[in-house]
Amino acid sequence: MSVPTQRRTKSSRLRRASHFALKKTILIKCPKCGQMALPHRVCEFCGTYKDRPVISLKTRAKTAKQKAQERKEAAKTKEENKEIKKK
Repeated sequence: MSVPTQRRTKSSRLRRASHFALKKTILIKCPKCGQMALPHRVCEFCGTYKDRPVISLKTRAKTAKQKAQERKEAAKTKEENKEIKKK
């Protein structure tokens, strides 16, 4: 493989890397709830896009509650299994 004949200078390296900076995220106000949200995406707070309901947040919250309940039940059974093994 070929080897570069000269080192890349510091100024050249920094000029090349000037495009690596992170850009600020652009947020807009949701027309329905007024929360800040990403443009061209469904609002995470009210579940609407272009003033139309897209997601039902109640079902989303319900599934989160169900998942939390399942985790609690799994932890209980795990503790019970540990107690049985100790006896």
